[in-house]
Amino acid sequence: MIHTLLVDDDALTLELHRDYIARIDGYEVVGECSSARAALNALIESPPRDGIDLLLLDMTMPDGSGLDVLRHLRARSIAVDVIAITAVRDADTVRQMAALGVVQYLVKPFTFATFRERLDQHRAYRAQAVAAAGQASQAEIDALLGASRPTGSIKVPKGLSAASLARVTSAAHDAGVLSASEAAELLGMSRVAARRYLEHLADVGRLERAARYRGRGRPETEYRWR
Repeated sequence: MIHTLLVDDDALTLELHRDYIARIDGYEVVGECSSARAALNALIESPPRDGIDLLLLDMTMPDGSGLDVLRHLRARSIAVDVIAITAVRDADTVRQMAALGVVQYLVKPFTFATFRERLDQHRAYRAQAVAAAGQASQAEIDALLGASRPTGSIKVPKGLSAASLARVTSAAHDAGVLSASEAAELLGMSRVAARRYLEHLADVGRLERAARYRGRGRPETEYRWR
């Protein structure tokens, strides 16, 4: 689960974002803050093992700005992912937030479909980061840097979706070894679709193919995390 902290000084907005998060698989709200100071305290005091992975950050609060929060976090080397959610849209603020490493910038108001699309891109970005552990290829570096821009998304082959690729990548990483039929059952997709994603991960070097023998008949292909 991607542990998410909501930061906004408006109670109705916090409730809306909480409801949105509840409708998206893989994300869990672990805290809500209505001020800059409360957000900083929550992030600084968060236990590393059960820490906060994602911050949905408003720009304007009574005791400080989202920029202030982000500057303090980066000064303390707290590498939490940040999605700015705000009505502020001036170019200078956007540039500063980008320089401080926000992964998305959402301008209020927005629809649930837009919100979901941004979180799907974020989940794909995190999956790409896991897949690129160790020596990353140029393509993986380009994907990670592209996904870290406010409007960026990870490029995937035609016919595959970033959100589904993120889910399959996470499942393969957690399982260590699995077949297309096992991935399909685990993720609720067809075996053919699961195999396409697993084959892509094998083609880019994240998985190794091996034959699994179970009695007589043709062996089944299994995919091992490298």
